[in-house]
Amino acid sequence: MRIDEILAARRPTFSVEFFPPKTEEATRQLLETARVLSPLAPDFVSVTYGAGGSTRDGTVEVTRRLKEELGLETMAHLSCVGETTEGLAATLDRIEAAGIDNVFALRGDPPRGQADFEQVEGGLGSAAELAQFIEAGWSFAIGGACFPEVHPEATDLDSDLTYLKLKVDSGASFLITQLFFDNQVYFDFVRAARAKGIEVPIIAGVIPVASYAQTKRICGLCDATIPERLEEAFEGAGGDPEREFELGVAYAAQQCAELLIAGAPGIHFYALNRAPATRAVLGSLRASRPWERTRGDVGAPVEAE
Repeated sequence: MRIDEILAARRPTFSVEFFPPKTEEATRQLLETARVLSPLAPDFVSVTYGAGGSTRDGTVEVTRRLKEELGLETMAHLSCVGETTEGLAATLDRIEAAGIDNVFALRGDPPRGQADFEQVEGGLGSAAELAQFIEAGWSFAIGGACFPEVHPEATDLDSDLTYLKLKVDSGASFLITQLFFDNQVYFDFVRAARAKGIEVPIIAGVIPVASYAQTKRICGLCDATIPERLEEAFEGAGGDPEREFELGVAYAAQQCAELLIAGAPGIHFYALNRAPATRAVLGSLRASRPWERTRGDVGAPVEAE
């Protein structure tokens, strides 16, 4: 089923992002993580795509297995890095043949050791171009990324939103944010996006912290900010894994509840291929149902008048 149709049919949605494993053991772990999370009924799961296509085959194969073996609705990520349009078309054909209805269109980060994105000859140079390419030749629902704290390469929020509007106009029918910890950042971003004419659902991306050190590394890579008060709380845990896990789960559960009460259309969990933290947060949300206390429509699409 197309994710834009899922979003139109029910709210909120819950989804989980995985990355393609590189070994048989890692594959078994990912599939076990997905099995453990399945009883909590995620609306869809997604599988990321390695820079330069290094995990291209793994992305399609794992996405296919999650759909066929576990019955999960799936979305395959696809990026422009190191790919010609012929290569992209071949991958899209494989995704289509696997019965997958959804693609997340990305420009992609430069391969490790390369400072800047380089468009290959015969390739595409942006996520907007990729969305337009997909829209012209296939019938996938297309998702796009957005950055509440502004894309690292954008000069300011306004220019970032101008480009995001182009991405939506090129075919993206829903957006998923980069991870963030301060909900006000998301609320302000959505308000600015709506003022820019971006009307599609904006799903909030959340990482339930299981390891503070690992999360700090991830935030450094994607320029996400950890609020000072949260940093102090983690530092107070003294590096104890159990205390960090408990704090991370408690914070994410409260963060998600606030987002859903405010009307966010969905939560996308960055699970890092492990179940415990995401299972705890999603289980808590399923039990407490904070969205039934909604007081707004933050992140939802603008209704036609």
